[in-house]
Amino acid sequence: MKIIAGFILMAAGTLFMAKSEDIFKNFGRIAWFDKHLGAEGGSRLGYKLIGLIIVFFGLLLATGSLDGFLKVVLSPLMKGKF
Repeated sequence: MKIIAGFILMAAGTLFMAKSEDIFKNFGRIAWFDKHLGAEGGSRLGYKLIGLIIVFFGLLLATGSLDGFLKVVLSPLMKGKF
C-alpha cells in the first residue's frame, strides 16, 4: 500500500511541477516566494519547489525510507525520544 501511495504522491508532485503556471493562475502569488526568489517568477518557482518536495516524499514513501528519514530529521527536536 505504501508503494502505491508513494507513486501517487510522485505523480501528483510531477503534475504540480508541470502545471505550475495553471496553479499560479488559480491560486495567485505567494509573497514569501516573490520576496526571496525574485519578483518575476518567484511564485512559479515556489510552486515547482513544492512539487519537487512532494515528489521527494513520495519517493521516500515508495522505497520505505520515510520512517528513517523522519527519524534523522526530527531527532534533534525530539532529543532521543525515538
